Amino acid sequence: MRLALIHPNYHSGGAEIAGNWPPAWVAYLAGPLKAAGYTDIHFIDAMTHDIGEEELFERIKALKPDIVGATAITPSIYKAERALELAKQAAPGAVTVLGGVHATFMFKQVLSEAPHIDAIVRGEGEEVFLDFVRAVEDGRWQTDRKKIKGIAYTDETGIVATPAAPTIKDLDAITPDWSILDWEKYIYIPLNTRLAIPSLARGCPFTCSFCSQWKFWRDYRVRDPQKVVDEIEDLVNNHQVGFFILADEEPTINKRKFTEFCEELIRRDLPDRVKWGINTRVTDIQRDKDMLPLWRKAGLVHISLGTEAAAQLKLDRFNKETKVEENKEAIRLLREADIFTEAQFIVGLENETVETLEETYRYARDWNPDLANWTMYTPWPFTPLFQELRDKVEVFDFEKYNFVTPIMKPDAMDRATLLDRVMHNYRRFYINKALFHYPWRGRGFRRKYLLGCLRAFAKAGFARTFYDLGKVGYWGPQSKEKVDFHFDDSRQIAEAQMADWEAMADRKAKAAERKASVREQVKAEKARQAELQASVGTTTAAE
Repeated sequence: MRLALIHPNYHSGGAEIAGNWPPAWVAYLAGPLKAAGYTDIHFIDAMTHDIGEEELFERIKALKPDIVGATAITPSIYKAERALELAKQAAPGAVTVLGGVHATFMFKQVLSEAPHIDAIVRGEGEEVFLDFVRAVEDGRWQTDRKKIKGIAYTDETGIVATPAAPTIKDLDAITPDWSILDWEKYIYIPLNTRLAIPSLARGCPFTCSFCSQWKFWRDYRVRDPQKVVDEIEDLVNNHQVGFFILADEEPTINKRKFTEFCEELIRRDLPDRVKWGINTRVTDIQRDKDMLPLWRKAGLVHISLGTEAAAQLKLDRFNKETKVEENKEAIRLLREADIFTEAQFIVGLENETVETLEETYRYARDWNPDLANWTMYTPWPFTPLFQELRDKVEVFDFEKYNFVTPIMKPDAMDRATLLDRVMHNYRRFYINKALFHYPWRGRGFRRKYLLGCLRAFAKAGFARTFYDLGKVGYWGPQSKEKVDFHFDDSRQIAEAQMADWEAMADRKAKAAERKASVREQVKAEKARQAELQASVGTTTAAE
C-alpha cells in the first residue's frame, strides 16, 4: 500500500514572511500510519518547494500511489482540489482524500465543486485516516464506507456524511514522524535557524466568534508535558531545530501542565539549544505574572497576544472575554520579563473607519509591543461571526481568505482605502521601531532577534510579497486607485452547502423560538402563582 501526501502550493503575504513553516499535519499523520505498518509513505511539499502542476503530475505518476491525500485551510482549498485532480489524472486507480478545517465544515461545497475527490476526512485525522487506509487496503472502501466514522463522500444518493468520529482521547499515544520532512527548507528568518511546530494541547475552551479551532478540535485536551519535551528533544538532536512555535491556540490555559512543560525543558538544559514562541491570552499573562521568569528561563522568548481590538465593543463582539486595559498591562509584564511581545489587531469589519484604524495605531504605540500585526478580518464560513455577517459578505473566492486581503467592504470606505490605511499603520509603526527601538534596546540575543524580525519584514517588503502587495498592485497611497484584488466572481456557495446552512439556521431559529416560548411560559406561570398567592393573602386578611 503506497501513500502520497501533498501539501498544496499556496502562498500569501502573511505568516510566510517569517520563513517556511513545516507542515506538522503530515508528521502527525505519518507517525500512526507507520506504527500500524504502512511505511511506504511519500510526502510532496509543493508549497515549500514551489512545485508547479506539471512537476506535481509527473511525480505522482512516477510514484503510482494507491491513495493520494492532501490537506487544506480555506485559502488553499482550490490548490488542494487541483492537486487531487492532477492525482486522478496521473494515477487513475488511486483513491483521493482531502482533510483539514475547510473540508471538515465545507464538505458539501468541496464535493460539489471537486467530484474527483473520493472522500473527505472530517475533524482530526489520525484515527479516521488510518481506518480509511485500512478499508482501501482490504478492498472495503466502496462497500463499507458508511461504517467509517468521520468521513464524507458522494454516492448515487448524493453527498453522504457518516457520523462524527469521537475525538482522540489519548494524544500521548500519537508519536509523530518528523523525519518525513525535508528539514533544510524550514527556516525561521529572524534567527536563521530551523523551525518546528509541535503541539502541547488540542482545542480551546473559549468560543471566539471569528475562530473555528474550538469547533474543529471540539474537546480541549492536554498532552503529557514530558512526552512533548521528548518530541522537542528529538527535533533538536536529530533535526537541528533551533526554534519552535507551539501550535496550540492557548497553551497556557492549563497552568499546571504548562509549568511542568517549562520545568522539564529546563531540567534537560534545552533552553540553551532551542528558543520558542507561543500565542496566548492576555488574561493568562496577568494570572501567571509570577511565573513569567520561569517561562523566560525555559527559553520562551516570543509571545503573540490575541489583543484583537482597541475597542471594547469589538472585543465583546468577538466574544474574547477580555478587556482593552488588560492588553497594555500584559505587554508591560512581558517586557519586564524580557519576552518579546506581538500585538494582533483584527481590522476590516463592516463598521471599520479611518478613525478606528487610527485608534488601533495609537493603542499600538501606547502599549509599545515589540511587534504589531493588523490582520484583515477573514469571514471563515464556518464561524458564528460569519453567520451573523453573511448578508454583508460579497466575496466567496476562498483563495483570498488569507488574512491579508480585505474580504469585507467597510460601509465607510472601499477596500483599497482599507488596505492603504493598514499599510499606513505598518509604515509608521515599523519605521519608528527601526529608527528608535530595535538597534538600541538591549544587546545580545534581544538585539539579534529584533533586528532579525526587521530583516524578515524588509525582505518581504522589498520582494513585494508582504500582504500580497505585488499581486494587487499597491505601491503606496498614490497607487490606491489602481489596486486590484483579482476576486474571482464566478466562485459562489454551492447549492448543497447553502441548503445545509439554511437548514442549520432554521434549526437554530426554531430552537431559539422554543427557548423563548419556554421562558414566556415560565414567566406566565410565575405571574399566575404570584396572583394566586396575592389572592389567598387578600382572602385571609378579609377573614
